[in-house]
This record gives sequence, C-alpha cells and structure tokens, in this order.
Amino acid sequence: MTNPNMTNPKSRFDEAFLDQQKRRLTELRKQLLGVRQGQESEQVSSNAAGAGQASAYEDDAQKLTALELQGNLAAVDNVRLSNIARALQKIADGTYGLSDRSGAPIPIERLKASPEALYTLDEQKSRDVAR
Repeated sequence: MTNPNMTNPKSRFDEAFLDQQKRRLTELRKQLLGVRQGQESEQVSSNAAGAGQASAYEDDAQKLTALELQGNLAAVDNVRLSNIARALQKIADGTYGLSDRSGAPIPIERLKASPEALYTLDEQKSRDVAR
C-alpha cells in the first residue's frame, strides 16, 4: 500500500517537507540570480562612469581586487545554482536527501540548513579538501 503523503514512493520525505524544500530552493535561486543581475548592472554603471577618466595605479589595483572578489563570488554562486538545480531535479526524481556520491541518506537537519546539499557532511568536507 502506498502512502498518500508521499509524492514519490522512492522518497523518504513526505510531500509537505518536499514542497517546503522546493519553495526554499526556488527562492534561493531567485535571490542568487537577483544579486547577480544587480552586480552586472553595477559593473556597467561603474564602467560607464569611469570611461574617459585618468586613473591612478591605486584605483586600478582596487578595481582589480574588486573584480577578483566578484569573480570568486560568482564562481561560488554558480556552484550553488548548479546544486539548486540538481536538488530540484532530485525532488522530481524522488531521490532528494540521498547523497549523489554514495546514495547514503543526508540528515534532515543538514537539508533544513542547506536545502541544496547533495552530499553528507563528511563527503562534502572531503570534496572541499580535495579542491
């Protein structure tokens, strides 16, 4: 007999939790994309404002540092956006909450704290060390 509260018989979570996580993931994706759009608009404004002006070496160094920081933040956001897309797909597939690496269950506390988590905490730590 199937459980009517389950969206997918393979999923270990009830429909309410999965719906909540789906909303959280969708909102997180929206926020990340909004921040990115704001940064791109700011960069265009900054480039237009500085066009034709002489600049000191210190200004150039500050701009390069800011660009490097923005690039690093964009890379982190890209990983998070990719993980969000994967987590949403896992919800649809009925495999949300299972590690992409081992298939081991990801604790619900971790999923509540980081809805885009694709690995157990130990697996994530070892992936982070390997980078």
